This record gives sequence, structure tokens and C-alpha cells, in this order.
Amino acid sequence: MRARKPFWEVPVRVVIGEDLVLLREGMIRLLSANDFEVVEAADNGPSLLHALVTHKPDVAVVDVRMPPTFTDEGLRAAIEAREKVPGLPVLVLSQYVEQLYARELLSDRGGGVGYLLKDRVADVSQFIDAVRRVAAGGTAMDPEVISRLLDRRATDEPINRLTPREREVLGQMAEGRSNAAIAGRLFITDKAVSKHTNNIFTKLDLEQSDDDNRRVLAVLAYLNG
Repeated sequence: MRARKPFWEVPVRVVIGEDLVLLREGMIRLLSANDFEVVEAADNGPSLLHALVTHKPDVAVVDVRMPPTFTDEGLRAAIEAREKVPGLPVLVLSQYVEQLYARELLSDRGGGVGYLLKDRVADVSQFIDAVRRVAAGGTAMDPEVISRLLDRRATDEPINRLTPREREVLGQMAEGRSNAAIAGRLFITDKAVSKHTNNIFTKLDLEQSDDDNRRVLAVLAYLNG
């Protein structure tokens, strides 16, 4: 697995995969203005794969549907790149939830991963925070993506092990929130959140490790089984 770059170290090297020129140029300007270094911006799947394998960036920001087929080219390029560059952090930024390939991306537990819907990114700071979080090895999951993936798994045993409150806590974890942020969001105490997270780790059979790593593994286990 590739070594993680420290969260605070800048500039973070980024490869963008986006075929819409206005959005692509907008992301280049936005990221560059926030201490990221955009090393390449690809407008099709094959070029994106080549850029990811060549540059081995700190994080990739990838659209799902890109030329030449406009189906799932970008996401498949990201998955193939992670096979060639283990631990490559990938943030999917798309209008669509491509469930099959989203599950495949999430099932690879090495490296940061995120999946945001373009029309639900509320502001610039939210997007920048998500890119940094994924680059640092964390997760950034859109609640709508989580909901669609969980609908498929409603009867699977790992979910049935969790209480409704534990599912709420884990859903907040998947969005990248800290214990304190989860407590504020759910109107419960930090101590209660800590208890729920420990129960989640136990029920998902996650061995002792650093808390950040277990949080990521818990989210991925929850979404993928």
C-alpha cells in the first residue's frame, strides 16, 4: 500500500477526470486557489487511467460518465488505476450513483475514497474539505449514495447486527464527521457516540487498530459487507 501523505502537507497533487470543459476548468482554478497542485486534467477514460498511473497523485477527482462511451468510463478507470497503484485515493464527483462500480470501488479498503453527487455539494468549502479528507485516507460519502447502497443491503446480516441508532451514527461516520460533530448532529452526548462507535466496531468484527483506520473500515464494511 502506498504511504499516505500527511493531511497538513501542501500542495496536494490532484488528477481530475472530467469531460465538461467549463466544470473541468472551474475545478482546476478552484483547487489551485486552495493550495492544491493539479498535475493533469483528463477528458476521457483512457487518458484518465494513463494520468493516474503515471502521476500517482495524492488524490483523484473523477466523474463517472466520460468519453468515449459516456457510461461508466471514469469510474472504471479509477478502479483499474487503484489496481495498478494500490491505495490511490479517489473522490468520485458525479451526477449519478453507479451502484455496481461504486460497490467495487468501496470494496477496496486500501486508501481514501469518496462519492459525492454534484448537485448536492453545498459550497466550495464542503468540496475542498472532501478532497482533503480523501487525500488523507478518509471517507467522504454523500448521504444519497449511502441510502441507495443501503437499500440494496437492507436484509444483509451486517446491517441487522446494528441498532437503528448505531446505523445513524455509522451513516454520519460515512459522511466524514467526527464524534463531536455526530453528537451535535444527532443531539446526543460525545460519550454516547463513543459507545455507539465501539459497539459498531465490535459488531462488524473489526480488530483493534487506530480509531481513524477503524472508522474507515467500519464505513466500508457497512456499505459492502
